[in-house]
Amino acid sequence: MSKQVLTFILAGGKGERLNPLTRDRAKPAVPFGGIYRIIDFTLSNCINSGLRRIFVLIQYKSFSLQRHILSGWDVVSSQLGEFIDVIPAQQRLGEDWYKGTADAIFQNLYAIGDYSPELILILAGDHLYKMDYQKMIENHVVNQADVTVACIKMPKEEAPHFGIVEVDKENFVTGFQEKPQAPKTLPNEPDKVYASMGIYLFNRKVLVAELERDSVDVRSDHDFGKNIIPKMVKSTKKVLAYDFGQQSNYWRDIGTRDAYYQANMDLVRPSPAFDLYDKTWPLRTHYSHYPPVLMKTVCEQDHCVTGMVLDSIISPGCVIEGARVERSVLSSQVVAKRNSVIQDSVIMESVVIGEGAQIKNAIIDKQVKVPPGEKIGYDLELDRKRFAVTASGIVIVAKRTAIEG
Repeated sequence: MSKQVLTFILAGGKGERLNPLTRDRAKPAVPFGGIYRIIDFTLSNCINSGLRRIFVLIQYKSFSLQRHILSGWDVVSSQLGEFIDVIPAQQRLGEDWYKGTADAIFQNLYAIGDYSPELILILAGDHLYKMDYQKMIENHVVNQADVTVACIKMPKEEAPHFGIVEVDKENFVTGFQEKPQAPKTLPNEPDKVYASMGIYLFNRKVLVAELERDSVDVRSDHDFGKNIIPKMVKSTKKVLAYDFGQQSNYWRDIGTRDAYYQANMDLVRPSPAFDLYDKTWPLRTHYSHYPPVLMKTVCEQDHCVTGMVLDSIISPGCVIEGARVERSVLSSQVVAKRNSVIQDSVIMESVVIGEGAQIKNAIIDKQVKVPPGEKIGYDLELDRKRFAVTASGIVIVAKRTAIEG
């Protein structure tokens, strides 16, 4: 079945809600979990599911994303007909760039024609979850669906943030609501809704016909969730919902700054719901050749300070020089100097935390030097004048920010 499936990963979004983390990079290229990029989790799901014919569609600020995929994802065999190919927006059908998720696929129909697969799997490149797509594929085939939409159960109070899928008792879709205030709940579960995960499995012929029909609709946003799927439901196509809860209850759309921060903090909880260390589901990325982590005791005259790390992820190349790190995620080559304190924070690659500096509830992007004695996350009014601050009070220091000491 794997050879009958062609996979598209949509990785071209602007990611404006993640600014300033997306100031210089596409959203799927934002670092996450110490050594990964966000797109690594979707790509790992594909490889672990035996899907090895993958197109990644890119558009905005895609240089670092393209470089990451080309350097870190050479894990397939072209001799066996496998590939992970990056396709930039090319204006193949006119002067427009991708106008929506459906239009992105429509502009690349030629790629589908080159392989003539039976099924097309469409994924987002900015979600965090583990999923065996083969189980969804099997469910699609058994139920003879035209398209299957992956869904996750959520409290109905969360409905205004998602596309909500209405289903019958056989899990066929009967309606679709875009971010409703008064959502239709699940049969026999009045406190739960089905939220669309942005994962779609189409029969090829059905997909091509729907995209061609949508392309000439001047009123359409050319979006799967807003246009394609609702129209298919109305035209009595066999639209099936796949319950992701059969595999896991952990799925995060990390498209906002607070969601990104919370997902990182999920990794350092005592019993994390998302386990980076699960050997049965390996997570791949591009590995740089950094030395092991160094925990260093620093002495001055007769007084010595020993580095300490509690409930944290520390990546290769980090040097903890008499510093204290608690409930934080440190990317590679971070240096934390004597008597500095890092709490509940995400520190990206090549950041230097000066002696005696204190950081809490913060995200510090790459290549920032925090001066000795600096405090970030302690005075939000002051921080707002210097950095970005999220609605929940998380301070974000942009890449290469020069902080005056």
